Amino acid sequence: MKFSKVAQQYLCALDFELQRARLSLKRGGFSNSREEQILARYLAELLPPNHNRTAVDIGAGDGTRWSNTYALFANGWKGIGIEFDPRKFVKLARAYKYYPEVYAARNRATPNNIVALLESYEIEKDFTVLSLDIDGNDYWVLRAILSKFRPRLIVTEINEKIPPPIRFVVKYDPDFQLRHHFFGYSIAVLADLCEQFRYSILELEYNNAFLAPKELAGTRALDARTAYARGYLDRPDRRKKFKLNFDMEVVHSLNPEEAIEFLREFYAKYEGLFYLGPDRASIAGQLSLSEENAK
Repeated sequence: MKFSKVAQQYLCALDFELQRARLSLKRGGFSNSREEQILARYLAELLPPNHNRTAVDIGAGDGTRWSNTYALFANGWKGIGIEFDPRKFVKLARAYKYYPEVYAARNRATPNNIVALLESYEIEKDFTVLSLDIDGNDYWVLRAILSKFRPRLIVTEINEKIPPPIRFVVKYDPDFQLRHHFFGYSIAVLADLCEQFRYSILELEYNNAFLAPKELAGTRALDARTAYARGYLDRPDRRKKFKLNFDMEVVHSLNPEEAIEFLREFYAKYEGLFYLGPDRASIAGQLSLSEENAK
């Protein structure tokens, strides 16, 4: 019995060392682009050394591939990864098994359950990092989180194809399925949400926006147009990196009215499933009504 226990402990230790060796080979990091490095920079610049080191990853996938948070967890952070897909969740649980204060939760994140879910894991109201990428209802889940929590840094996916000042949001759908270019929300809508909850856009890394509370962002804050131009539109490699966006490139040569008309036609098969307008006022009432319907 003692031999068996010692052998089991040895195998666990060996497994952990092998995992550490695999991690050491990931010199470029785990995130899709530079998100991991950008987060590290803002953590160093904006937060005190004694911040709570808690991360929440919604749409965590398998935990490592294209992860914005795995490097934090591997460095001793605590927190939770939320993933609904059963196959990805198995890998997620396996990726977190080395970290006793990191939990894998198999849940579909919705605006109705996300606050209670985070509270059930005793996530601090001012937890440090939120990563949100669920390819659909991101806007609605983020708004629900910000109504009760104030994370210090947020990285959230936007629909990078739709430039400011155009407001675009997919209506809340609990059974949303990702479709061709039809998901999420535009950076102009994100800017409106930031204004509502006193956050600022720090920068855009292609299709991932970085946010911080206004009191932390200070002079680093960018308006939606500047963030979009620097982080996506004017990037010399964006057409190569986002080859599948070729059929929406024309929107960047149109004025707002023409762009909205193009988008209505482009998304015609999804009529009634999204909000679209030239400014905040044009969709504000619809968003408020949709929020009430989602409850």
